[in-house]
Formats: sequence, structure tokens, C-alpha cells
Amino acid sequence: MTQSVEQAIAGFNPALPLAVALSGGADSVALLEACVEKWPRQVSAVHVNHGLQAAATLFEDHCRMLCQRLNVPLHVQNVDASKQVGQSPEDAARQARYMAFSALAPEKYGGVAIKSIAIAQHADDQVETLLLALSRGAGLAGLSAMPAHWQRDGLDYYRPLLQVAGADIRTWLAQRGVAFVEDPTNSDEQFTRNRIRARLMPALRTAFPQFLDTFARSAAHRSEEH
Repeated sequence: MTQSVEQAIAGFNPALPLAVALSGGADSVALLEACVEKWPRQVSAVHVNHGLQAAATLFEDHCRMLCQRLNVPLHVQNVDASKQVGQSPEDAARQARYMAFSALAPEKYGGVAIKSIAIAQHADDQVETLLLALSRGAGLAGLSAMPAHWQRDGLDYYRPLLQVAGADIRTWLAQRGVAFVEDPTNSDEQFTRNRIRARLMPALRTAFPQFLDTFARSAAHRSEEH
């Protein structure tokens, strides 16, 4: 079953202090807001500026204003996310982000070392990842989609919103009057994930109203078997 933002955060119990990966988009803004409400003075934010689009400065500026309002420490990492031969833009950006996060492991936020990092992917993202894996003929490991928790380079990573629908996250923000930035590349259908989001997801929602639950459950079952 999908959860509300409140239910997801109530069940989220990472080792503290926690850093939230903050892009400035709806999902990461909601995650930061919710985590700060639950753990005041135990949460910081990390913004990775990929420098790949004109809106990069807008995203960074929004993150700075948000963190100033929440009184949250913000660490900005500028990375080179240009893709290598044979590498997708999405994978290049993801690898650059992890390199940035790993470099922050020994850093200090307010004098306390970070123990966990939270990333804001949600239920729609999980289904998109599963469909993307199917479109590429992925093996059994790929059909597990995204894990809710894993460890890398001495840090614990979490995706606490994996059972929350993207639409519910935006509703949660609207109810609180919290602003976010729209990524202009999300509507660019040259990227496979964006075509899945724009064309397949609405069709699945019409044909199978519970698909966010059932598809994610299949991925979770596969992950447990892996």
C-alpha cells in the first residue's frame, strides 16, 4: 500500500545526524521539510550542482533560500557530470552525485559527522525504474528496481519516500504553501525515463489504478529473493 508523507517519515529511523540530498525539486524539498520537522538541528542538506543546464543556478539559489528559512546547514558540491562514451546522461549524473556524497563522508556539519543520507525518490520513480529495466532487458537484479536502504563508502543511504505517490508529495507541499523548482528537462522526451513518465504512466494509471502498489510490490519481492 502507498503511504502518506507523514506515515513514511514516521517509519523512517536512520542513524543521525542525517543529510538530505536536496535538488530543489518537489520531492527533495518535501523530504527535507519533513525530516527537519522530525529531527530539528539533526538534519543538513547537500546540493549537487551538475552544471548541465541553464536552470542549475536557479536550483542552487532556491536550495540556499530554503535552507536559510529552515535554519539548515547546506553544503553545495559542484561536479562534472558530462557523460563518457557509451554512458547515459542519467547514469553520468548519478555517478557524479555519488562521488560528491562519498567525498562528504568525512566532512563536518555543525561540528558533527554525517552518518546517513536520504534521497527523495518516490513510488512513481520506483515504477519508472522497473519499466526502464524491462525496456533494457535487465536481468533479475535489475528487476529489483531501487533499494530502500544500502551502504556505500561508509555512509548509510535511504529512500524513505519509496511508498509515497509523487502526486501526494506535491499535495503535501501545496497544503503547507512550500515552493519548489520544476526541472525543465523532465518534459524532454528524448530521455527514455521521461517518455515512460509522459506516456506509459498515465496509461497504466487508467488501466490499473493500483499499479503503484502492485508493481512496487513485485520489485520488492524480487529484491528479497536476490
